[in-house]
Amino acid sequence: MSDCPHLPVLPRPEPVPQGMTCAECVAAGTDPVQLRMCLECGKVACCDSSPLRHATAHYAETGHPVMRSHEPGETWRWCYVDCVLV
Repeated sequence: MSDCPHLPVLPRPEPVPQGMTCAECVAAGTDPVQLRMCLECGKVACCDSSPLRHATAHYAETGHPVMRSHEPGETWRWCYVDCVLV
């Protein structure tokens, strides 16, 4: 895993998750494959393997650069800007 310049400017402690699942998937009647959480604001959204890719859509809309897995036992993070695991 690699460092990126976006990590030092993330809120500390990390934000509280805004939910337990992808609210947009629930509203659309689809099932998220796996969940991701924005480390800027705490939004929980579905991964790119899900039909509607809400986590990536959140990045495109907000520019919030780093998300982490919101799956039990997973701690990895992804920077959309630098396209690296951080």
